[in-house]
Amino acid sequence: MINEFQLKNFKAWEDTGPMVLKPLTVIFGTNSSGKSSLGHFLLALKQTVLLTDRKRALHLGDENSLIDLGTYEECVHSHDLASDIGFRLKWEKNKPFSIEDVLKKNVRYQGNSLELESRISSREKTGQPWTRSFSYRLLDGDEERFHVTHSKNDGKPRLECSPLQLVRAMGRGWPVEAPEKFYLFSERTLSRYQNAQSLNNLALETEALIQNFYHLGPLRNPPKRIYPWSGDTPLDVGSQGELTIAAILAATAEGRRLNRGPGKRRQSFDEFIAGWLKDLQIISEFRVRPVAPGRKEYEVLIKVNKGSAEVKLTDVGFGVSQVLPALVQAFYCPPNSTVWMEQPEIHLHPSVQSHLADVFLSAIKATENGEPRNVQLVVESHSEHFLTRLQRRIAEREVSVDDVAIYFTSQDENGNAHLEPLKMNDFGDIENWPEGFFGDEMEDITARTLAAAKRRRELKKQGG
Repeated sequence: MINEFQLKNFKAWEDTGPMVLKPLTVIFGTNSSGKSSLGHFLLALKQTVLLTDRKRALHLGDENSLIDLGTYEECVHSHDLASDIGFRLKWEKNKPFSIEDVLKKNVRYQGNSLELESRISSREKTGQPWTRSFSYRLLDGDEERFHVTHSKNDGKPRLECSPLQLVRAMGRGWPVEAPEKFYLFSERTLSRYQNAQSLNNLALETEALIQNFYHLGPLRNPPKRIYPWSGDTPLDVGSQGELTIAAILAATAEGRRLNRGPGKRRQSFDEFIAGWLKDLQIISEFRVRPVAPGRKEYEVLIKVNKGSAEVKLTDVGFGVSQVLPALVQAFYCPPNSTVWMEQPEIHLHPSVQSHLADVFLSAIKATENGEPRNVQLVVESHSEHFLTRLQRRIAEREVSVDDVAIYFTSQDENGNAHLEPLKMNDFGDIENWPEGFFGDEMEDITARTLAAAKRRRELKKQGG
């Protein structure tokens, strides 16, 4: 789970500042305010990790990648090629992590969280990204236990550690190699020291974190009458939800059983998803079945009301097919994943948008086969109904305010993006409403609430 994220000089963001992420993080904002580019950057990190080319510092994408962000010049803030794109990720470990000095008996540096900070520049001749530096910090609470920096700031690569003192291997006095990707130590570099091999575990931890990042875009594929499935297990539902039905079939075939939290009944995956669709009050029944015995083609059948006829997914409202990928992805992703969703409420009735907040609150508390899933959700939204349901659940103590983070993005007149954390108290009240947060309707609701509270105080004084 990502605890903190900071991004510099990317798209509209000069500097996001430290962005604290909770089990459920919700980002609101005006159109084209920069909120989507935050998730897109993390997706670029993932496709870089998955790339076989270790020399590519940052894979910004092409027609075959997860996302295509264009060139470095198109991505860097203000198109300033002299600026570095920088970012920082901090994440907590489920169990203590340690760096061992193999040359000293029982000497190890141990902590419960890791931090990666990286700076990426553009090559003057080709415009291709290269890694200027990256550094890792191992923390125990707020106290630093270990620090390592791999850099190439002045043209000469360096590797520096503290408090671990690197010792050169005999007969291997060659210079240090340049950093690889945005986080990797060169294997040649590590082999030139007697006690550097454990540094590679830092890169492995980074890969585990970023490979467990999943993204669902705002435009989902329209429904189909027939869905092929040959028994494969997709990694996720796809950026446009194109693998949603395959994911349901795979998870059900594997015998995955989920419940909505401690003490709740376990259900097979397809039954679990059908239950949530019913609770969202958009259908009465949902099932996926083969078109004929022994076939690899499947159809999705739905009853809108209990007494209505069973029809295919294509023959009901568009909202079902659009919310289904978001619903499945929240529970299909592996435990300890981070899922970033853009506008999961699109095409949904306001009441369903409210219920969707309950789905996501359940997702961060859900267990699978008796174990907590520890899934983190980051949701981009324009829905005040989603927000008001979150406020209600916090006031009702269904979820702790410490498990929810809310942000508002905006742009100034110069096109610079700004990120404002919203302060919510234990009663579900937002104490710092930004100007223009939800337009006229929400402004009227807020103004009415404040005016009513003021009037009650005045009446109380008059009566007293």
